[in-house]
Amino acid sequence: MDHSTETKIYTTALFRDAWAALGGGPREVGLRGERILPAAPFGVSALSAAAFAAAGSAVAELLEAAGASPPPVTVDAELASAWMRTPTHPVGWERGTPWHAVSTDYPTADGRWVRLQANYPRLREATARVLGVPVDPDAFAAVFRAHDADEIEQAIVAGGGAAAATRSLAEWDAHPHGRTLREEPLVDVIAGDAADDTWTPLPGRPLSGIRVLDITRVLAGPMATRFLAGYGAEVLRIDPPGYAEPDGESGGDLTLGKRCAHLPLDTDEGRDRFLALLAEADVLVHGLRPGALDGLGLGEAARRAARPGLVEVTLNAYGWTGPWAGRRGFDTLVQTSAGMSTELMRRAGGARPELLPAQVLDFATGYLMAAAALRGLTRRMTEGRGSSWRLALARTARLMLAHGAPPEGPALAVPVAPDPHGRIFTSPYGPVRRLAFPLEVGGSPLFWERPGDPYGSATPRWASRAPIGRAPC
Repeated sequence: MDHSTETKIYTTALFRDAWAALGGGPREVGLRGERILPAAPFGVSALSAAAFAAAGSAVAELLEAAGASPPPVTVDAELASAWMRTPTHPVGWERGTPWHAVSTDYPTADGRWVRLQANYPRLREATARVLGVPVDPDAFAAVFRAHDADEIEQAIVAGGGAAAATRSLAEWDAHPHGRTLREEPLVDVIAGDAADDTWTPLPGRPLSGIRVLDITRVLAGPMATRFLAGYGAEVLRIDPPGYAEPDGESGGDLTLGKRCAHLPLDTDEGRDRFLALLAEADVLVHGLRPGALDGLGLGEAARRAARPGLVEVTLNAYGWTGPWAGRRGFDTLVQTSAGMSTELMRRAGGARPELLPAQVLDFATGYLMAAAALRGLTRRMTEGRGSSWRLALARTARLMLAHGAPPEGPALAVPVAPDPHGRIFTSPYGPVRRLAFPLEVGGSPLFWERPGDPYGSATPRWASRAPIGRAPC
């Protein structure tokens, strides 16, 4: 069997497991491209292609449920890998980095390492308080060297920071939370309230008329809502006043197709406005820590009362059950906890932990979230009920680990060539060239109607027109 065939079989197996976890039935997806991001023994490129395949299948299923002929779904696996790294290329300007100098791996007294994620000011400040030193990589390193990995990891997490101690793959598998993840579903779905919506998808622009309320942060959640915007949904992103993502994450990639508004949810006025927005929404996507909305007076009962039949999709880092349920985390931290960075270091004979060549846990989870939202819309259209869907980065990692090492293949050089048509797009930070999108759903091209708006640039309200099939409120 040649490499191309082996790679397609491996990727297809990942897709089928993901699609089955979403509740999807038998479906075929075309795959092309065989070059992969070198990440042995982890199937980074295959997982990204499988996640695109799941999202595309959900689009196709939605159209079929409305009576359309089954559209073909094709994924370019090489472009899927490239989209994880550099989907846009600045023209005449330089993109900043989101990585702060203190966001790195620190050796500890017991011969292990701790990965720190501190790109956000509040995380840096929380860590500095715990360590008792200024925000400085050398000052941080001195404290780390004086403590064992588990001790300092726990202190930082308890103090409001974000950190992960290194473990081997076997250690994570035996860890109480690692064991719990083996039993947790990749996608957890709960049936919601009855809905009387009469919306149906439009051929060519499947999500036209759908409203998506987005309260996500980098990276997985914004990727999910960006995908929904690309197929025609009206996406309104809500952030606290003054909020913006770290510089390298805010170059317009993650706000493509969306309007972005600031709204203080910790005030009575902000809460009332949010509930009014929710009452006219079809989908809510959020990645806030468990209990965060409850603390703002926006718990499940309030959300369901505001919008019966809502499709709600949410994620966290470490999962929804077990001792670390709701633990603060990011893609790089989950990689560290789950043993990936240690395994890459061991295989390379390196002196320090290594990260995967792309943040595939964020990336794949984001597109699985988009698929969940679409499946929720399909179920609401066919069964007349809303639904709630939960995903987690650590559970997506478990999916990849469960499939073992991928077939070896030719390495993909990143960045790949930009849009073959040579088009230049606008963004809040300057002109960009963008890679062709990796997914094709026959008859429904993906494109964004907005260039990637700056954070807080919009008013927190929906467009004037009412969603198709619903009366204005």
